[in-house]
Amino acid sequence: MKAINRRQFLGGSAAAGALLAAPSLIPSSARGADGRAAPSEQIGVGLIGRGRMSRGHLRRMLNNPGVRVLAVCDVDQVRREEARGVVEKQYADERPSGAFRGCAAYNDYREMLARPDIDAVIIVTPDHWHAVQAIDAAKAGKDIYCEKPLSLTIQEGRRLVEVVRRYDRVFQTGMQRHSNEVFRKVCRFIRGGGLGKIKAVFTTAAPFRNYIGGAQFAPYRGGAMQLEKLGESLTAMDVPLPAEPVPEGLDWDLWVGPAPWRPYNLCYHTNKIPVGVVPWNFCVDFGHGGLSNHTVHSFDLIQWALGVDESGPAEVIHPNTGDYPTLTYRYANGTLLHMIHLGGRTGGLPAYNPIPGKKALGGMFGGLFVGERGWIDAFADSRLECQPKEVADALGLGAAQISEDSHDHHENWLECIRTRRRPVCDVEIGHRAASVGHVGDVAWWTGRSLTWDPAKEEFAGSEEANRLRSRVLRPPWRI
Repeated sequence: MKAINRRQFLGGSAAAGALLAAPSLIPSSARGADGRAAPSEQIGVGLIGRGRMSRGHLRRMLNNPGVRVLAVCDVDQVRREEARGVVEKQYADERPSGAFRGCAAYNDYREMLARPDIDAVIIVTPDHWHAVQAIDAAKAGKDIYCEKPLSLTIQEGRRLVEVVRRYDRVFQTGMQRHSNEVFRKVCRFIRGGGLGKIKAVFTTAAPFRNYIGGAQFAPYRGGAMQLEKLGESLTAMDVPLPAEPVPEGLDWDLWVGPAPWRPYNLCYHTNKIPVGVVPWNFCVDFGHGGLSNHTVHSFDLIQWALGVDESGPAEVIHPNTGDYPTLTYRYANGTLLHMIHLGGRTGGLPAYNPIPGKKALGGMFGGLFVGERGWIDAFADSRLECQPKEVADALGLGAAQISEDSHDHHENWLECIRTRRRPVCDVEIGHRAASVGHVGDVAWWTGRSLTWDPAKEEFAGSEEANRLRSRVLRPPWRI
């Protein structure tokens, strides 16, 4: 397809949206010999972004008989063609002929969105692209599954919610703990008063040093990266890196997209397959580090359990006040949410001593909830812990293993595409979870505690903090 500019794309969005019809439920009689629905009954899906996190998304789509992956998109030709190969091999293996060609591969996601046969897209790009691409997808009439965090700023997230609602799109945020059965039971139990009033919650945050452990960062740790100086920051940094030759087949201008221009450096992106650890999240223009990228999973779970998943905290307390050893949030009812740095270099759990003798949290992506009646320690890929026995008996889960991969998040999204209901982790919930991270980022950047109004989504009495609720996008990109 011939490349299109943004004006042409937006001009055709309404027409594309009008052609979109919600796929109906698939009767078994319509399924073929391979168990897949007839093509006219399948949900046509496009994948935007072929990084590390896309592997699980693509696998689930390819193994779902009610879905047909029609296209993949990445600004890196190596990744793009690898993804197309994965799709075509899967579908070829399902055919008696053993051959299949029919997955389109795009460099520019807007060309994919212009196709009327694509009903929905999965966005798995770097964080600075999420809101822009999801807004464009909603305007093009597509249903959307978007990886967390939904935005780099509070303003972007609110704008995304508004557009999704205006165009009546089915939107699922990629925070799968919302669809894990153990977490569901834990959150219902806490939300229903099983622990009494929650006094405090503890969760983990990944400091800056956790994002720069790869070999590609070695030349800069003693110089521009200033690892020892910046390592404990909970947010991403503005770190200058030298320009390097752009790899062949990489559209670097489109990779940078709405972010401020930076020359290519291997620390931002590699075309290595399979893709390793996310490299770009240390850079404030492309991601926001520990709070807004890592802990957003926990914020989703915690706010759900506290009954404020469409609201947020009332205050964020900076550790330099001396009130608490680590960054802390306070909710309107007095519940405190404390950040514990992964690795324990700053204010680990013993600094608070919430549970005498307990030295560490269960793991990542979850929370330790301390209430009037006892406590529950629930983290992904760990065993559930709770005390006293009365709480454990009432919860009825024992020492259940909480598997990170045990969820029906994609299935919930697909079913909601058919029924036009809202998924379990709708855009408002995703925006609110991301906003907790953004509020913490602003407090960290300003070096002060802040009062936050979750209804108005503004800071009280701080023009400096309120300016940081938004960012300027590099032309021609806009939301």
